[in-house]
Amino acid sequence: MRPTPDLCDQYPHLVRVLEPMMTNYGGRKQFSGAIVTVKCFEDNSCVKQLVSTAGQGRVLVVDGGGSRRRACLGDMLAAEASRNGWSGVVIYGCIRDVDEIAATDIGVQALAVHPMKTEKKNIGEIDIPVTFGGVTFSPGDFLYADNNGVIVSSEALE
Repeated sequence: MRPTPDLCDQYPHLVRVLEPMMTNYGGRKQFSGAIVTVKCFEDNSCVKQLVSTAGQGRVLVVDGGGSRRRACLGDMLAAEASRNGWSGVVIYGCIRDVDEIAATDIGVQALAVHPMKTEKKNIGEIDIPVTFGGVTFSPGDFLYADNNGVIVSSEALE
């Protein structure tokens, strides 16, 4: 994958740029793929469900409502996502187990860290457009992420 600044330079009219808010936590600092979305709030049941499926190089985008009170992703789910071929996870919310996630071959970007896990209430929506940070993420769009930021396009750029 080419760096996001290069993609922005080459395709300025095709990319949407997420406001600078994410920190890169995963072992893979650069990742990309077709988007699968989850909308949930302090309940990662849908995240757990999806990372147990074949990722096929896709990126899971989780709209956790920006919560900084619970972690939507921990080391076990990150490891499962990596084993199942997910390219990365972008979370509008928190993660935990950052040292273990940093050693896992998956891209992970999130707002912050929090040690408390979510409750499992099986509440959430999968494969719907979600919006945060000035960008709408639609299932099937393409996401590119690195230490420079996160960008989204309706079509594959590489």
